[in-house]
Amino acid sequence: MSKSAREFDIVVYGATGYTGRLVAEHFVREYGSAADAPKWAMAGRDPGKLERVRDEIGAPSSTPLIVADADDTASLDAMCERARVVLSTVGPYQLYGDALVAACVRAGTDYADLCGEPAWMHDQIALHHGAAKQSGARICFSSGFDSIPFDLGVLMLQKEGRAQNGSPAPRVKGRVRAMQGTFSGGTAASLGATMKAAAKKPSLIKILNDPFALTPGFEGPDQPNGLIPHYEDELGKWAAPFIMASINTKNVHRTNYLRGHPYGKDFRYDEMMLTSPGEAGKAAADAVTKMLKNPFGAKPPKPGEGPSAEERENGYYDLVFVGEWPDGKRMHYAVKGRYDPGYGSTSRMLGETGMALLECDEPGGVGTPGSFLGEALVDRLRDHAALTFQLEKG
Repeated sequence: MSKSAREFDIVVYGATGYTGRLVAEHFVREYGSAADAPKWAMAGRDPGKLERVRDEIGAPSSTPLIVADADDTASLDAMCERARVVLSTVGPYQLYGDALVAACVRAGTDYADLCGEPAWMHDQIALHHGAAKQSGARICFSSGFDSIPFDLGVLMLQKEGRAQNGSPAPRVKGRVRAMQGTFSGGTAASLGATMKAAAKKPSLIKILNDPFALTPGFEGPDQPNGLIPHYEDELGKWAAPFIMASINTKNVHRTNYLRGHPYGKDFRYDEMMLTSPGEAGKAAADAVTKMLKNPFGAKPPKPGEGPSAEERENGYYDLVFVGEWPDGKRMHYAVKGRYDPGYGSTSRMLGETGMALLECDEPGGVGTPGSFLGEALVDRLRDHAALTFQLEKG
């Protein structure tokens, strides 16, 4: 059956979990029962929980419910064959994601998730990129705070750089100027699973440390590692390591790779977070560096836990991308988001990735939001997810 003739436009898989519920709420809130609303369904293991969540979020009683389980390949195949796009919030993906990605590839169904697990993504590219090209499935990892604002922020900066300076910036700095949000149990579980896997298989450490781990056959120039706090004269603040940099930088390089290197093959990129000027800023940068050795403390949150509705509503983030050219030209491009970055904003970003995939005509494969969707996703995020993308200054 062709994608356009399938029963559902979008299936939210894991809709009874913390983040999956937020994604389902996004469709209820943003699209309701409008005439042009997508045909969407909620999927999970437990039909009783699906019914309760559907009712609690105010979804129509007619909202279809699909029973599917990561341990039941037949149920995943049946779900994927009914859908044009599957959005998965069931992580850690290295533990629960293999069968669903394979089912989407077989069915030619588009897929997006919130994965920030680069070693697993590296393996999925090797396993499925060729087959996804054949079936037409667009497999789109990291479709939340990691890594959409960073992936698309660089993409938009480089568009402006070509328009105003005649070439892309060979050096871009991604900097987190401000952020308010909390981690959930799902994030903690993903990091924990990655560390356990690396302990059992030390060869994974090379993948985790390699900025070009997701660009098979291509290795660019040495990259700034972003691990040493330093003072940035131009921005007037101290810079500290950023916990999401390891995954975001890999996705930025994969977008460049899949698009045919529009940023150049000599492109250099790193990410850090800014603190403040002076000794206080240096102390804060040093404290962040130490904290990253154990970001969740002695009692990490459990899966299913996350920020309260008030915390999600009051969260925000402010990112700046600084492009630098050899002749001394500079350009600043800002990406800002309302809501808690990891959940309030992430759930909206994943939902809009699904909506953009419905209109995408790119070939299949294992890609990124930037490589498949680019500016089309920027437009959707501006209109439906409270993100802003704006050039600031030269």
